[in-house]
Amino acid sequence: MKNINIVAGGPSHLIPDLSLYQEKNTLWIGVDRGAAALLEAGIVPDEAFGDFDSITEEQKKALEKAAPRLHIYQAEKDKTDLDLALSWSIEQQPSSIRMFGISGGRADHFLGNLQLLYQTLPKKVTTVMIDRQNEISMFSPGSYTVKQDETKPYVSFLPFAETVKNLSLEGFKYSLNKCHIALGSTLCISNELIHSQGAFSFTEGILIMIRSTD
Repeated sequence: MKNINIVAGGPSHLIPDLSLYQEKNTLWIGVDRGAAALLEAGIVPDEAFGDFDSITEEQKKALEKAAPRLHIYQAEKDKTDLDLALSWSIEQQPSSIRMFGISGGRADHFLGNLQLLYQTLPKKVTTVMIDRQNEISMFSPGSYTVKQDETKPYVSFLPFAETVKNLSLEGFKYSLNKCHIALGSTLCISNELIHSQGAFSFTEGILIMIRSTD
């Protein structure tokens, strides 16, 4: 099953080296200025979404010439360009979705983008937001494993909109056993794995996991 990589128009200095994420059976999706960023990285987007009001005419012409499928929308609409691209991507039933260029810059855009992760939970699509310093993902109740990553050694957990109940952490420097984490708690900030693999589980709520480097 295919993987989908979405590149939006966030600050370019926060977008990692996209060549590291080129794999077989992967679709690349450009969102507005992110489509131009893909071309600059030598990657032709399979699909592109947006009103494209944030790119130059030269970039737009290059995109129209190179990209096989453009989804062009009016600037005034009820959903953001990224929301439209993510909704389309979920309909493709991919194995995973990775989103780049959606952090940094305007705080309202970042917080809105973070909430978009919630859309993927009912579809059970593994989805992660990635920039040069962080990987952010969201989980519904269940049991999960997490592998050690030396490039992003710090692992934090935060509740999303409600209390997370019975959170357990195994294989971490600071373990937990069926602890309730209320919205606003900083108890699970900046943990670390002490083995090659750890595990976490919880029974109620929605949990955000952030993997970071300094």
